[in-house]
Amino acid sequence: MTIEKFEDINVWKESRSLVNAVYQITAKQTFSKDFGLKDQIQRAAVSVMNNIAEGFERDNNREFIRFLVYSKGSAGEIRSLLYVALDLQYITESEFKKLYDDAVSIIKQISKFIQYLKRNSH
Repeated sequence: MTIEKFEDINVWKESRSLVNAVYQITAKQTFSKDFGLKDQIQRAAVSVMNNIAEGFERDNNREFIRFLVYSKGSAGEIRSLLYVALDLQYITESEFKKLYDDAVSIIKQISKFIQYLKRNSH
């Protein structure tokens, strides 16, 4: 399959789903009142999908890879922030596991995508 627009990229689609899940979970009563943590995890989630989109639109594999690395870093930030939310009992263990596993899946996909682009950028 040829990717013609960033919306065709599977990891971007999964990142979009993660954004929705993060926004849903941060709307919960206790989480929603912690403005700093709520804002930071929401920004990190949005950053994952936006960096994929921005990098794609650069029309240059080197730039795309750079933005994919930023996106991967933001997904790592989400994982770390989930521990804070869990420790503060804003989320349950099962909510933590679902979002954590989603973030790990996205990180793995981005890593494979970066490897693919590096191999095919000659």
